[in-house]
Amino acid sequence: MKILLKLEEFAILLLCVFLFSKLDFGWWWFPVLLLLPDIGMVGYIINPKIGAFTYNLLHHRLVASLVAFVALTYGNGYWQLVAIILFAHISFDRILGYGLKYNDSFNRTHLGVIGKK
Repeated sequence: MKILLKLEEFAILLLCVFLFSKLDFGWWWFPVLLLLPDIGMVGYIINPKIGAFTYNLLHHRLVASLVAFVALTYGNGYWQLVAIILFAHISFDRILGYGLKYNDSFNRTHLGVIGKK
């Protein structure tokens, strides 16, 4: 099952690359922006609860879907870019085993514990 889920995330990542290719941005924007949603980790400087909230805000598909809805409704290429990057980044993280965070620790995610045991 784990491999099947990773293949699903990989398919979404490839879809994002394809959708990005349909936008009017240079190819180099995709790899440059791909890790930008990890800015949500900054909240961990304050405490794990705020860190989990800020991290999850930028790594939740509901948020990405709302951005995509706005982007498609208004036909705004910049918002489309943001939506594609959010979806791509989320899938990339899930392929690597990073999930949404619990409030008590960065290492506890909805996919299990990450890091050294």
